Amino acid sequence: MYTLTSADPLLPPVRALRIAMVTETYPPEVNGVARTVALMVEGLRRRGHAIQLVRPRRDADDGPASAEGFEELLRPGLPIPRYTQLRLGLPSKQALLRAWSAHRPDVVHVATEGPLGWSALAAARKLALPVATDFHTNFHAYSRHYGFAWMARPVAAYLRHFHNRAQSTLVPTEEMAEALSELRFERLRVVGRGVDHAVFKPGRRSAELRTSWGAAEDTPVALCVSRFAPEKNFPLVLEAYEAMRRVRHDTRLILVGDGPMLAQLRRSSASCVIAGRRVNGDLAAHYASADVFLFPSTTETFGNVTLEAMASGLGIVAYRYAAARQHLEHGRSALLAPFDDRAAFIAQAERIAREPQLARVLGAQARAAAEQLGWDRVVRDFEAALREVAPGAARAGSAHVAA
Repeated sequence: MYTLTSADPLLPPVRALRIAMVTETYPPEVNGVARTVALMVEGLRRRGHAIQLVRPRRDADDGPASAEGFEELLRPGLPIPRYTQLRLGLPSKQALLRAWSAHRPDVVHVATEGPLGWSALAAARKLALPVATDFHTNFHAYSRHYGFAWMARPVAAYLRHFHNRAQSTLVPTEEMAEALSELRFERLRVVGRGVDHAVFKPGRRSAELRTSWGAAEDTPVALCVSRFAPEKNFPLVLEAYEAMRRVRHDTRLILVGDGPMLAQLRRSSASCVIAGRRVNGDLAAHYASADVFLFPSTTETFGNVTLEAMASGLGIVAYRYAAARQHLEHGRSALLAPFDDRAAFIAQAERIAREPQLARVLGAQARAAAEQLGWDRVVRDFEAALREVAPGAARAGSAHVAA
């Protein structure tokens, strides 16, 4: 049994929780949700909590991992159409009922809203287990990018019904909480995001990597790190790049990621470097070796890549939205365009191409802001949010927690 010391000596010891974390994406899959869930899992384990991770099985060779304070429950899944590197968990209510009846978690946290997430929510409610959910992805906003704008309203209704069945829904910004509240989502709580500024840092800049891109030290290099998908607004990335090239013809554009638009980008972006998927130190080197970060997405709930670009000391051009609105200041630590103002975004890209020294000034301020956004604080906030929905497990004397 683990116990955690209470900050208030007049209160009894805080007892560690047994937490069931349910997600349909997890590393080695590369996306913001997978990275965030993994960082939360590891952060909670370091704080002494026992984690059961429920996720889809990737393939026949994928077996459950286990360690002290950690176990995996794998369920069947299917590849997501157009995103074959990701899987959708299949309904698993009965399996979860059996597992959680035999060994009850103190709280269930559901990170994704697919069939596996729905099954977890249903099983938890049947067993009277407290549930918190994450709102990670604006699926209702994606509809217009795939030619299904008429689906936005029913998708939003499904998401509202899903999340309102939980005791709490965690969102990354006040902006998102306000937007969802207007859509009649209930019991919203803000838990932000962080960045590992010891991994993502200007010191990882690589002259050798820049040379491989055809860039000298004084060549302007723009970067976009994103899933290659319609909802990420890639046409504007390319328009902004062409605008920068009109100012500085030697500007280079590096695209890091993967996704259903990969073949299209290869056909239409002969002058770009498509670096593919990058992770860990390799990804950090790609950030630090650029000068400007272009991020025109209008569908983010947050945008972890913005914090990674900040920590890497890049001059950022983005919409005043999501992470950029939360953590950046126009003209001081970034160049921010009004939300979805295409012309303004391009104008900011042109400005940073005309004033290359501005990228360095903005990047230094962005780095300073990122140094205040470590994951330890975020994990503590996340832990506090879970304790709020499982108050009976918060103090010594609650249900058993396996060591």
